[in-house]
Order: sequence, then C-alpha cells, then structure tokens
Amino acid sequence: MFLAELRIENFRMFGEGEQALVIPFRPGLTALVGENDAGKTSVIDAVRFALGTTDQDWFRLEESDFHQSDMKREIRVVCRFESLNPRDHRAFVEYLTYGDSAKDEPLLYVNWMAVDTGTVPKGRPFRRVEIRSGKNGDGPQLAPEVREMLRATYLRPLRDAESAMSAGRGSRLSQVLHRTGDVKVGKEYDPHAPSDPKQLNVRGIGDFANALLEQQKGINDTRGKINTHLTKLSLNGDQLKSSIKVSGAKASEDSRLRQLLEKLDLSLDAGSQPDAGGKLGLGSNNLLFMACELLLVAQEDEGNKLLLIEEPEAHLHTQRQLRVMKYLQDQATEKGVQIIVTTHSPNLASAISLDNMVMIQNGRAFSLAKEETNLEPSDYRFLQRFLDVTKANLFFARGVMIVEGDAENILLPTLAKLIGRDFTEYGVSIVNVGGVGLRRYARIFQRRDIAAGQLGIPVACVTDMDVMPDCAKLIIKKDIPTKGELGESGLKQKRVELRKKTNGQTVKTFIADEWTLEYDLAHFGLAEDVYVAARLAKKDEALAKKGEDLDEQKTMEEKQAALTDFNSLSQKLQNDASIGLTDGCTNQELLATKAYALFTTGTKASKTISAQYLAGALENKQLTPDAWRIVLPPYLVAAIDYVTGTVDAAPDTDV
Repeated sequence: MFLAELRIENFRMFGEGEQALVIPFRPGLTALVGENDAGKTSVIDAVRFALGTTDQDWFRLEESDFHQSDMKREIRVVCRFESLNPRDHRAFVEYLTYGDSAKDEPLLYVNWMAVDTGTVPKGRPFRRVEIRSGKNGDGPQLAPEVREMLRATYLRPLRDAESAMSAGRGSRLSQVLHRTGDVKVGKEYDPHAPSDPKQLNVRGIGDFANALLEQQKGINDTRGKINTHLTKLSLNGDQLKSSIKVSGAKASEDSRLRQLLEKLDLSLDAGSQPDAGGKLGLGSNNLLFMACELLLVAQEDEGNKLLLIEEPEAHLHTQRQLRVMKYLQDQATEKGVQIIVTTHSPNLASAISLDNMVMIQNGRAFSLAKEETNLEPSDYRFLQRFLDVTKANLFFARGVMIVEGDAENILLPTLAKLIGRDFTEYGVSIVNVGGVGLRRYARIFQRRDIAAGQLGIPVACVTDMDVMPDCAKLIIKKDIPTKGELGESGLKQKRVELRKKTNGQTVKTFIADEWTLEYDLAHFGLAEDVYVAARLAKKDEALAKKGEDLDEQKTMEEKQAALTDFNSLSQKLQNDASIGLTDGCTNQELLATKAYALFTTGTKASKTISAQYLAGALENKQLTPDAWRIVLPPYLVAAIDYVTGTVDAAPDTDV
C-alpha cells in the first residue's frame, strides 16, 4: 500500500474548497521542492498529525495551526491509500472503502479531523480530535492498533543524529531495535537448564546476566554478612533474611527488553575513517541515522512503509547528497518503501527524476508527473540527461529567466541590477540552456489542465531574432535573412512563430528587437562599450595562448587603442553618411554592425569573455535606473520587469 493522495483543509496556509491543498503521490520517492514558506513543511506536519510517527513523538495543535480565514475552526487531513496487498486487506478489513464495481480495488481513507471547540478548561483551549475511515470520514474510528500500523517514519530537519542514537530512556535507537524482529530471535533464559549465551535472544541474555549477577560470589558473600548483622539485630525467634535482586528483573517481558535496549549506543567506528582523527562529524552521523531509520521502515511486512525526510541534504557535502538520493531511490524501488522528501538543494533536485517531483508554490501543489505538465515523453528523457545542478535552481525561484548562451547568463543579472531589479533581491534564477532545449525547459512550468490552476512563477524565455539588418550583409558573411528580404509581414510572422514554441500560461517569450544580444546592446546605445569589450576579449585570448595575462597596464593600453579606433569610425560616419551603406541602412545600424563584426569575422572575440568585460564596464558607469532603461534594448528591459514583477506584467506580444 502507498499514500496516493493527500488533502489538507484549513491547516496553516491551506484553506478550504478551492484553497485546500491536494497532492497526488506515486509509489517510490516523491520530492517536494519550492522556495521557503511555500508550504513544504506544513505538508509533512499534516501527514505526521494524521498518521503519527514511529518515534512516538507527541505534538500539540497550536493556535497558529488553524487557517486564519476559517470561521469553522476545523482542520481536516485526508490520506488515501491505494494498492493494498492481501495482508493489508486483512489488517484494515473493517475500514476499507469499496467502489461501485466489483473490479474496483478497495481503498483505505484516513480522515484526521481537529475541531477548536472554543472552550478553555483550566486555562487551556480544548480541541477535539477524531480519526475516522471512509471517503467522507463517515466510517468507523480507527483503533489504536490500526493507527500503530499506519505510523510513518520521520526524520526531522536539523536533526541531532548523535543524540538520537545515544543510550537513554526512550532513545530512538531502542525504539528502532524494539521494532525489529532480529532482537527477539533466540531462546529465552531457563534458570533450570544450562544456557549458552550465544543461543539466547536479547531478553534471554539480560535475564541470564541478572541471574549471574545475583549469584556472583562477592554479592552472595556480602548478603551473608548482611544476614549475620540482621540476625543479631532481630528478636529471638525471628527468621529475617535479606535478598539481593536486580531491579526490574520481574517486570513484564516487553519492559525488560526495552530497558536492555535503552542501554545501547549506536555510533560510527572511528577506525573505519582513520583520516578523521577520532570523532567523526555531523554528516557521517547523519548517514548513520538514515541507515538506522531505513532499516526500520524497509522491514515492515504490513501496513504503511512510509518514510518522511525533511532536508536530507543536512550536513552533507555535494557528493554525499547525490549518493544519498541515489540510495533512497534504490530503496524505494527495491524494498517497496514510499519516501517523501522536502529539499532546498539543487544538487538533490538534479538527481531526482522530474516525474517524481511536486512543486509547492504559494500553498498550491503542482506535480511534474507526465500527465500533469505540457512536457512530452521525449522532453522528460531530454531533461533527465541535461537538467543538472546549475539548472535545477529553477525549482526554488520566484521568477525564472531562460537564456540560450553564456553571455546572457553573465550580463542579464548585471543589467537587472542597473535598472533597479536585482535578481538576488527578487528571487530570480537564470537557466542557461546553451542554445538547445529552451522550449523543453519552459514546458516544465506549463500545466496540461489549466482549470486545475497555474504555477504563479513568471518565466521569461530570451531569444535572438536571427534576422540581420540589410547593411550587415556587406560586413558579416552569414547565411541569415535580412530585414529587407523578409519584409514587414515576414518579420511579424517570424516573431509569431518564435513565440509559439514557448509561449503559454505564465511563460512569455522575449525576442531581440533587432538581431542578437550583442548587436542589440550596441544598437540601442552601448556600441562603444560592446566594441571595447570585444577588443579586450580578443587581446585576452591572444595573450593567453602565449601564456601571458592581460594585466592592468595592458588592459588600459588595449582599451585606449580600442576607443581610438571606435571614435575614428564614429567620426567618419558623422562626416560621410554614405560610407558602406545601402539604401535604408542608418549610421546607428552600421556602427552596431561594426561592433558585432568583432564576434563573427577574422579572429573572433569570445562572447563569454566579452560579456565579462562588458559587465564590469557597465557597473562602473554612473547612470540612474531610468537612464539605463533608455540605453538598454527594450526586449531585455521587458523580460527583466516580467520575471521580477507579476505574471500579468508582460504583454501578449512584443512586436
């Protein structure tokens, strides 16, 4: 059996009706991803309230757990379990819900309901809690032994693994061991028969040790001495004798076993990591804790094999995070364990199948399973290969900018900061798809069933126009259509076609106003800066081939030479407007083309290195955000405004 659906009403940020949270789950591993305060922990806590946990942790409802807009003051959490095996059928027979058809598989519903009665006996508010079966909560109440079988195993965030595995009353290790059948394998101690300690179970060893302790010579001799004094202290005829027994030896079998297990510590063998210098750190102890909990949940024969883990990445470096996630997915497949994790780690998100993710956004759940998104089966295969850690940050962003090159990846955060829309302040992530797969990444955010709700995350896809000005053909020998060749209607149609590839719901496409990123930057007011940056990039690469660096002195020399050449070209254009121009081509276009030619002709400048130099140069300019908006390409300004604003901020077209 597995938890197939969870419905949460009137709990914390989740309301009722359309505001209730409904999450579909799949067998195996499910990862809940999203930014802070989206509701991931509330989902885990709702499951803990409804099912309980194997650590027997007790938690009380607080005032803040009730949804503030709920006038009924009633929380309801409904867990629907599917794929029950024959043993589950027998265990939950009186609580099952059957369909209308004989072919329908029976389901198990767990309805956890908490009502704030409004009464305050003895200064504390009284909240009535009921746990019932039935689709609508109208079945019988679940008996304690049934609830015991439904408990989930839970690993809290910021866990203290070392303390949890230490000896002590009610220790987590003793609870785990007590639930395993291994500690009960073996014989009980028989005081009337010879005992081989190796053949005894844990309780038998304890009873045997107690008997040996009570019969130990020193203890018997001491008891004899006590009896000698006792005889002299007693009246004539009294038969008082002492008896020394191990405390708790006559307790119940279960209590004796628990007391023995509470004496045990679980720790890592420092000798297994000689370089650690003795005591191992939090990360290794965290792995030990997970191993212990996995042992517990994987051996369950009936009932709920559910493991809840908040932030499995805690205290683990990147390689260990990936190793942990791979092993958890293997355990889910091989042992039939259902695992629900919450994470803020792009490392873990990149290692999880997209099909097994659920994005939690503003109190809503959006499954990324195949039947829920606009992604095609081939998209899932593509993303499984290429959705690496640098791209997986999109699952935790408030806005996403998808670009097709390193230059955009470098420059756009700088441009956003210059116009007063710093991406770090607005929670925007940039995803560089490297020229391929832009539409595939965009479809992650598009829902197949729009009526069920849309992701409220603005996604901007930034792409080139790939139509060059007419005069560029005289300078840049590329087989690219020109504006004149396409005409006004052709240009408009090309923009429509580019948008069709990605536009939809909260995903908007922003197309270069003229041609490419570098050309448009030069065209709208930064021709000098683009030209100088390209020259510096060429000089940098030339020196690097000789094993030299472009130091500060050489940078200043090359920058001055580039400025001289650029000013000379600009002056010529002012003196003679006919230089190299065709009909309808302006000086502005020619100057931008000359700057862009450094990336396409001769010894080509690296766009990536040029972007680094250009970003530094622009940051040193003293312009106001409003002034920057005038000199930057409009399509970039619009894209930045969109991902840092609301999903309604972008126009339907940008023609």
